[in-house]
Amino acid sequence: MKSVSSICNTASRALDLVKACCVLLSSLAMVTLIAIFAWLVFGRYVLNETPTWVEQLALVLVCYIAFLGAAAGVRDNTHLGVSFIREAMPTPIRRSLRIVAEVAMAGFGLVMLLSCVELVIFGWATLLPMLNVPEGVRTLPAAICGGLIFLFAGGRAIGMIHKYWIGQTPDAPPPDGPALTEQRMD
Repeated sequence: MKSVSSICNTASRALDLVKACCVLLSSLAMVTLIAIFAWLVFGRYVLNETPTWVEQLALVLVCYIAFLGAAAGVRDNTHLGVSFIREAMPTPIRRSLRIVAEVAMAGFGLVMLLSCVELVIFGWATLLPMLNVPEGVRTLPAAICGGLIFLFAGGRAIGMIHKYWIGQTPDAPPPDGPALTEQRMD
């Protein structure tokens, strides 16, 4: 049982590292986006020559910012979710529903990955105007996001199964998630 806990902890640290890379790449894309828009304004109003490639690059960068940020949000458990009904349930039902929610999210991530890989392959032969890079570069972050959602939610589901049933710990907030405050009137 100790080795399973060790494996879960190692996997969790690895997923945290992947999330940190997502945040770093998203942040770098945001800084690049701001810099190219500064160049756009300078070119348009100072040089009187508008750089036409900025709009296409901005669209690509926004895709990377949004999808990598969304994947990091799934890892941090800060994505949009309605959990007040689930959290009001008795402990065994609450635990089961938490795991079902994570498995459903992992399933969504897998479907997203597979569908977006088809889009990447389909668009790879077409070039983006003004950038001369494959169209698949714009849909690639959606595929990456789907794969990361699958990993992050699936990892959290496995961690919950271990924590709730194999490790037999008392009821606790979901692993890697924010603590929920419960106020009960007894």
